Amino acid sequence: MGDFDNKEREEVYSKKVRAGKRTYFFDVKATRSNDYYITITESKKRLEDGVFIKHKIFLYKEDFEKFAEGLKESVDYVKANQEVVEKRYEFSDNTTETTKVEDDDFNFDI
Repeated sequence: MGDFDNKEREEVYSKKVRAGKRTYFFDVKATRSNDYYITITESKKRLEDGVFIKHKIFLYKEDFEKFAEGLKESVDYVKANQEVVEKRYEFSDNTTETTKVEDDDFNFDI
């Protein structure tokens, strides 16, 4: 019972992002001392057996700014050197619309 209570208490916010064959989860959690941190989980179904494989990283609040800065610089580098095409997934009718991402679509203002 104690484990269940702790899990319920530490979940603060969750955002699920579906991206084709992958799903990303951005979860804000709280430590026992009520410090927030983020877990970023990638979930992808393995084709061979249908098992979902998950990769998780923990991002602590003292690292938010440097993490966001590094991610933004990396994304900016790719956008400056290759055309970035973002897939828009429509799950209702199983069609995929593809659109070019504009430079200002991706930014971190933390």
